[in-house]
Amino acid sequence: MPYVDGFVLAVPKQNLRAYRRMARQGGKLWRSYGALEFHESVADDLQVKMGLPFGRLLKLRRGETALFSWILFKSRAHRDRVNAKVMKDPQLAKRMQSREMPFDVKRMSWGGFKTIVDL
Repeated sequence: MPYVDGFVLAVPKQNLRAYRRMARQGGKLWRSYGALEFHESVADDLQVKMGLPFGRLLKLRRGETALFSWILFKSRAHRDRVNAKVMKDPQLAKRMQSREMPFDVKRMSWGGFKTIVDL
């Protein structure tokens, strides 16, 4: 079954263009090292009546929005190999040093997930 790295983060709306640019570059990098899919999604409907809305989970501040992102891999072992290559990539290191992040990394949630249903 496939393996997914999932992310939820708060991004200031004024930084969405910079975030999208960074995400496109990141997606190309992950795909070049073997990730099967790379997705970035911006919140559209956070006014849900059931459960804990992402806005409350992230403690969104005025002018921020939520992003939900995921990367698909063949397996956890595949994910570990791909991520190890990505983290050693000189392009990524250069980008991380040369730029201010368009979001607060400390408020990002991330984790790896085993697929239990795949239709």
